[in-house]
Amino acid sequence: MATYESVIKITGAVGDLVFYTLNGKNVVRKKSGFNKAAFKKNPSYEKVRQNSSEFGHCSKMGKMIRKSLEVYIKETGDPLLYQKFAKVMTAIKDLDTTSERGKRTVENGLKTEEGRKLLRDFQWGTVRKVSDCVRMEDQVLYKNDHCTSEYTMIMTMKLDSEDYNIESNEEIISWNTQQNPSFKKYFSEDDLLYFIALKDENDKITHMGFV
Repeated sequence: MATYESVIKITGAVGDLVFYTLNGKNVVRKKSGFNKAAFKKNPSYEKVRQNSSEFGHCSKMGKMIRKSLEVYIKETGDPLLYQKFAKVMTAIKDLDTTSERGKRTVENGLKTEEGRKLLRDFQWGTVRKVSDCVRMEDQVLYKNDHCTSEYTMIMTMKLDSEDYNIESNEEIISWNTQQNPSFKKYFSEDDLLYFIALKDENDKITHMGFV
């Protein structure tokens, strides 16, 4: 990019040069070699198109999940959580072996045990992992002996990667009323996500994450 002085003000393209005004100055630059039409159709850009499509999908899925958990994410104390969660979304998407490249989804990746494990192991900032304190079996929660939480919030989430939508339902359970509390299954499908946040007697989150 370069500036120029001329009696005649030029705006637009002349040959392979583009003239325009930027911050009050006359600027000229060479045309970009990128061609949008070629990007959409040229076979040489196929892999780039595939990566771009999957990147956009992972970004939308990550944003959708984070938005559902916004009230809890505020407690993480991690300004880089967006980037870290986007990275794990990509890793989970890569586990989709049923879809062709360019159409792989986070939803299909989560149908694998490895994909579920990646989500369970995700560290939510400075908050300890819920798997260190609680395990879940057949809609029943089991708390380790060293876990001192008083309340449990469990969110059941049903993902829709086609319309980028989440149906969810929250349930609060007190450990004082049940030794091994059970919770409802709000949706009929098996491929559901369960997010848990544990709170102490001061209503402070001590652990959280997917189970």
